[in-house]
Amino acid sequence: MAEVTVTRRMHFNAAHRVHNPALSDAENERLFGKCNNPNWHGHNYMLDVSVAGPIEERTGYVMDLGALKAIVQREVIDHVDHRNMNLEVGFMRDIIPTAENIVVACWRVLEPRVAPARLARLVLWETPNNYVEYDGR
Repeated sequence: MAEVTVTRRMHFNAAHRVHNPALSDAENERLFGKCNNPNWHGHNYMLDVSVAGPIEERTGYVMDLGALKAIVQREVIDHVDHRNMNLEVGFMRDIIPTAENIVVACWRVLEPRVAPARLARLVLWETPNNYVEYDGR
């Protein structure tokens, strides 16, 4: 049977400060520049969630995209939208909120919840020009 990948794009707005508490303020500023602003800064993120699997004969779907949207909304978006990633997002606790770390944390939340489909890839757009991809490896 053919395996197909389908993708749902979701949006959220969040603030963060890229800061490593184990480093000095000077080292954080040198490493992270304006992203280390102690008063935070924000992004209009886009999260592309791709699931893969065989096409189910009865429905013609790999996964109902409405169901995928509901899962992503409940498990990720409702926790991060208009929040401070450093202070308010439980699944980001004690993690430096770089785009790289955010996408891996989102994977950990979503991966067990999309069965019987398989989470294939997440793409997190931090800006229109910058994104990170993660496929679970």
